[in-house]
Amino acid sequence: MVATTFAADTPNLVAGIVRDTGVAGNWEWWAFLLTGMLTVFFYARLWRRSGVTTDLEFYELRYQGKSAAFLRGFRAIYLGVIFNIIIMATVCLAAIKIGNVMFNFTAGETLWIASIVTVLYSLLGGLKGVLITDFIQFIIAMVGSIWLLCTF
Repeated sequence: MVATTFAADTPNLVAGIVRDTGVAGNWEWWAFLLTGMLTVFFYARLWRRSGVTTDLEFYELRYQGKSAAFLRGFRAIYLGVIFNIIIMATVCLAAIKIGNVMFNFTAGETLWIASIVTVLYSLLGGLKGVLITDFIQFIIAMVGSIWLLCTF
């Protein structure tokens, strides 16, 4: 999950947080590590025992009737549409900025190239290919971050 949430916008976000609030500002995103670990080590066993695959299935078990239907609909629209649009927009904006600075690409050129590359490796490798690519990109990002840390 860490590799999947590490996109082109992540270094820009972290650099902005550190610039504005100092190194202590990293706790804005480090806090998610604590809840993620709690989820893995405490709730995963309960989740598996309930026999559900998605959070919406869990809500089906926990809540009944119209309130469950409303919650499912709200989460589907909020997380599936609104939240995903915001996340994709921030990743695209970061890619545009990086493409412009590093390669002097226009916004359109950057989006076309990034879209074609993403669709190609998704089609060629499927979910397994995406997972492998996420892993490789995470390793590259970590090595680059550590290298930058050591050079300054």
